[in-house]
Order: sequence, then structure tokens, then C-alpha cells
Amino acid sequence: MSRVSLNLCLLGVMGGAVLLAIGNLMMPEGSAYHVPTYAVSLAGKYLCYAMLAVAVDLVWGFAGILSLGHAAFFALGGYAMGMYLMRQIGTRGVYGNAILPDFMVFLNYKELPWYWHGFDNPAFAILMVVVIPGVLALIFGWLAFRSRVSGVYLSIITQALTYALLLAFFRNDMGLGGNNGLTDFKDMFGIPLQADSTRCGLLVASAIFLALALLVARYVVTSRFGKVLIAVRDTESRTRFLGYRPEAYKLFVFVLSAVMAGIGGALYVPQIGIINPGEFSPANSIESVIWVAVGGRGTLVGAVLGAVLVNFGKTIFTGVLPELWLFALGALFILVTLLLPGGILGLLNRQARRAKPAKAAEAAP
Repeated sequence: MSRVSLNLCLLGVMGGAVLLAIGNLMMPEGSAYHVPTYAVSLAGKYLCYAMLAVAVDLVWGFAGILSLGHAAFFALGGYAMGMYLMRQIGTRGVYGNAILPDFMVFLNYKELPWYWHGFDNPAFAILMVVVIPGVLALIFGWLAFRSRVSGVYLSIITQALTYALLLAFFRNDMGLGGNNGLTDFKDMFGIPLQADSTRCGLLVASAIFLALALLVARYVVTSRFGKVLIAVRDTESRTRFLGYRPEAYKLFVFVLSAVMAGIGGALYVPQIGIINPGEFSPANSIESVIWVAVGGRGTLVGAVLGAVLVNFGKTIFTGVLPELWLFALGALFILVTLLLPGGILGLLNRQARRAKPAKAAEAAP
């Protein structure tokens, strides 16, 4: 990933978010430059997905860990934020219970489960957004990498992890809303969620955190640690022979990517207005891998590009032929794998390299 492509990506992300916010808040509705609120929320969702894609690219593109379960970390961060938002409803719920969310009253809960305590505090909720996905990734990664599980076996285990969480969160006795999940949010940090200014603020916040995720990821992969990580990806046995401990490098980057995905999920929930067990679906994790493949594996910037383009295409395609979207997504992945193994960014880089000698030849006397 070149510095130029990173700067262009950061400029596009931040500049686009600010322009959309200005178009929504400052342009009158009759103006051709007015941006509707639904478009602001849609753009915010794309940026949250882009954070998940960066997290996947960090482990797959630079550590060789093909995770088919990263949607689990995204969903856990979302549930942590959803629990905070549910506690903020208070007496404004259907049943008017100041302590118990509506679904708990409906299911005859007598008291708030212990793991819900503290989520009325925003600082605690934000901490849990980071801690819950990070701890799960730490435990899972330590067990897997310590046992030297890799390749397709690791991919299957990560997919099994997210499927197990999907089944667990569907249960009503988990105390997390069961099949319906958590919804009907009112405000966040005392600010009404339905206000246009809040929507725009969440969009800009998503852009800021995506930019930070890109900068942190780039710092990691361009450092000495990142060089060793790439060596582990390419030839793990030789790296181990040289005295390094590949499992330690894998574990660190796996936990870091899980935290990034969790933050993306936490920003996603207030913009979408709901979090349910469907977010744990293995299909969501597979989609995130497709985003990275389309944009360009091992580029970080390509992950953002792929996430935004594929999800924008999904929005358009599902509005016209919703029943064919999964077939189109599968065909896209096959075509990219066969014809564009480096993704869109890889194609652009190849064209740029070919253009340099041509320009040099033209400039020569």
C-alpha cells in the first residue's frame, strides 16, 4: 500500500463524509444538492462495513489467516452498543419499565441479568465494545495458534465459532432479545438518534474511526513487526526456524483485527437501528472476504474500496432483482479470483506500472 493511495483513500473517506453531512444539514430539501437522511445512514453503514473489511484484510492479507468468522466480532461490538442503547430507553418503552427492556418484561424477567449491569454507563459500554471482541479473539486465537491450526482447518473453525454464536444468540434465555434482537433505540449519549444532525455525526464518526483503523493497520504492516508477519504468512516454518514465534504474531494481529471489527459493529448499530443474531451469519463473514478479494487483498485501501463498491452494488441490485443477488455475488467472486487475483487495486497498480515506461519512452529524445 503506497502512501499516495492511502492519502487518497483518507481524503475520499473524510471528504465524502463531510460533504454528505453538509448536503444533508445545510442544503434545503428542494435543492439539487440536498442529501436525504437515508443516504447519510446508508453511507455510514458502508463505512462500518469497510472497517470490517480492513480487519479481515489485516489478518488475511498480511498474516495469511483466512477468517470466515470475523462477522462474529463485528456483531459482538454491535450487541455491546445495543445493550447500552436499550438501557437508555428507560420508561419510554412500551411497558414503561425503567430497568428492564421491553423484551424482558414480555418474557417475565424479574430482574436485570448480571451481565447487563453497567451498560447504562456510556464509558463502560464503550469499554465493552473493545473488550468483548478482543477477549474472545484472544482466547480463540491462543487455543488455535498454540495448537498450530492453520489453513482451511482454521477457516472452518472460525466459521464454526460464528455459527455457534448465531445459535446461542437466537435463544430467548440468553437475555439478548432472541430472534428479534435489540431495537427501538431512542437516543445515544443523550442525543436523539432520529435527528438529522445525529445521523450526520455518526457518519463523520464512522469516517474518523475508519481512517484511524487504516492508519493503525498501515503502521503495523509497515513496521518491523509487519515484516515478520508477512514472513509468517509466506513461509511460517522458515520463520519459526529463524527463532521467531509465529503464534505470537498471529495472535496479536488477530486480536487487533477483532477490536477493529467490534468498533465497526458498535458504530453500525445506532445508524441501522437494530442488532439481531442474523449479524452472526457465516454468510456475512464470507461476504467480507469477498469485499477484500474484490478490492485487493493485502492492500488495506482495496478492502475499503471493495466494501463500498460491493455494498453499493448490493443496494442497487437487491432493489431490482433481490432473489438473484447471492448468485451475482458468487459470480463476482469467481470472476475476480480467475481474472483479477489482485483485485481492483491490483489491476490499477499494474496499469500504473505499465504506464511509467511508456511515459519515459515518450519523454526520451
